[in-house]
Amino acid sequence: MTSVRPDDGAGTGYVVETDRGPIRARTVVLASGACNRPRVPAVAEAVPGHITQLTPFDYRGADALPEGGVLVVGGSATGAQLALEIRRSGRPVVLATGEHVRLPRTYRGRDVLWWMDASGVWDQRHDEIPDLTRARRLASPQLAGTPDRTSVDLNTLGDAGVEVTGRAASVRGEQMLFSGGLRNVVSLADLKAQRLLRTFDEWATRSGTDADVAAPEDIEPTRLPAAPRLTLDLGSGEIRTIVWATGFRPDYSWLDVPVVDGKGELRHDGGVVDSPGLYALGLPVLRRRKSTYIHGITDDAREVIDHLVGFLAGSRARAS
Repeated sequence: MTSVRPDDGAGTGYVVETDRGPIRARTVVLASGACNRPRVPAVAEAVPGHITQLTPFDYRGADALPEGGVLVVGGSATGAQLALEIRRSGRPVVLATGEHVRLPRTYRGRDVLWWMDASGVWDQRHDEIPDLTRARRLASPQLAGTPDRTSVDLNTLGDAGVEVTGRAASVRGEQMLFSGGLRNVVSLADLKAQRLLRTFDEWATRSGTDADVAAPEDIEPTRLPAAPRLTLDLGSGEIRTIVWATGFRPDYSWLDVPVVDGKGELRHDGGVVDSPGLYALGLPVLRRRKSTYIHGITDDAREVIDHLVGFLAGSRARAS
């Protein structure tokens, strides 16, 4: 597939161009995902040329990096995992993090994703979320799918020798400047994590599950250095590589339909795109909080396809 465009000749539907010729369709479901390209902040443009810059798409392992220290920018799932892996290879690592979502890998003897599913948190619908735009931009939680089910959070990284600092704010000459708000950021992440655990506890009590799981527990507050660094001299040789683990974005360069906003996001309401007969699946909080997870697409697909079938039925009725 190389492009999707309106079928101007038919006056309705779409033409999907492929390497085997065009396909004409009354309806099209866009299921290309939300993580097609890395997001790299504008500050990267000011980084001196002698610093190697990578994204997770470019990363092939710690051994493939230039010699020397590494700055990982981004404290969500990808950034935390890469920082830990690179540090365990023996390299000095600084992790710059802004807002992030902290979750323990397990809670009360069960995987935390079991709790998210069983308690109904994953099933919260898009039309029940007060700030849907923010929810759809929420960073991925600090989780890793390791065999030992170990939590990967800032405490884990600090214990491994990763230096944690605030968000990468700007570059002035050879100096990278970091936000001084790290303590507030981690306090908010800790608060939200504790609040979610209490939600699990309340559900366990209501549902009678308390007897089947371990006792309630608290997560340890995030430990930080007394004075996290605010600057990094990129000319000192301390850091030779920057990995921008600052999230991902969809790629709609092939979509020749005016349904993408100025930020590159698809305009849709629960997967019903702002163009008749066009639908989407697999985007963040499409219809539920679990929309981007493998087990979450089933319910979304059922409802989106119901709408699609109704659209086709209405089209046939109008044609007759």
